[in-house]
This record gives sequence, structure tokens and C-alpha cells, in this order.
Amino acid sequence: MVKYTKKTKLKVIKQYLDGQLGYHRLSVKLGIPAFTIRRWVDAYRLHGDESFERRRDHYPAEFKLLVLQHMWDNGATINQTAAFFNIPHPDSIRTWAKRYDEGGSEALGRIETAVPAMPTRLPPPDDKPVHELTREELLKRVEYLQMEVAVLKKLEALTQAKKAAAQKKRK
Repeated sequence: MVKYTKKTKLKVIKQYLDGQLGYHRLSVKLGIPAFTIRRWVDAYRLHGDESFERRRDHYPAEFKLLVLQHMWDNGATINQTAAFFNIPHPDSIRTWAKRYDEGGSEALGRIETAVPAMPTRLPPPDDKPVHELTREELLKRVEYLQMEVAVLKKLEALTQAKKAAAQKKRK
């Protein structure tokens, strides 16, 4: 059962993005935890309306490993990582990390040979020329591009590892 409707989430996000109130004041006003509002806003910034669509309940082990590696490589929080990959329940990532710590990548599930899923939608490109961006906008763009490169590098590393394992298995 969904605790908050899509309409409610969008209303709260709009209030925040319009600068009417910050996370904490919105939290007090609406009785919604501030970290929840922050997670909604982060996901909305990255994925737009798709951030509230129903997603899969099961993720392949490769995807879990990719998510964890992205989080560790970038020093991202669990909530930031959940927003980046559009994972609705950040506690899933916490569980994956605990399982990984206890039993390595095998504890995340069976590793398949398929390529891990990537986020389905990137944020819309900024149409402004670079020289017209503010310092904050430039820093945001750099941070996003660094995360994107890290994810692509990890994807390539996972693909290469799978190919090497397949070749080793054939021999």
C-alpha cells in the first residue's frame, strides 16, 4: 500500500523547488519526515515524473553490485544512491551492503552473464552554454558527470570480469 500518492509527492516537491519552504519546515508543516522529502526531491531531479512509477521488486545481483560500487566509489549516501538509480526503498541498498559485508558478491544472489540495468532516464540536458552557468550549476554538472563516468567505468569493469570468467570456465 502506498503511503503517499503521486499527487501528494509532486505537491510537496513543487513547494520545495519553488523555494516556499525548506525540507525541515515542510516536514513540520506536513508531518512528513525531512529525509523522505529530500529523497523525493533528489529522485525527481534525476528522473522526473518517472521517479514515482512502480518499479521492480527484484534486482539482479549484478545491478546490486553496481549500485554498491557506485555508492562506495563516489562516497554517496544511501539516499543519494537510491535517487540516482531510482530505487524506491533506500533500505534495500542498506540490506545489500550488509549482505555483501557478510558474504561478498555471492551473498547478493546468483551472478548472471547479462549486463546490469542502468538508470532508464538521464536528467534533461542544460541548454545554457557553459559560460552562462552559475558556479553552483557548474558544480552540479561536474558532480553529475563524475558519477556518470564512475558508473560507466564500473559497468565496463563488470563486463570485462564476466568475459574473463567465461573464458576461464571454457578452458
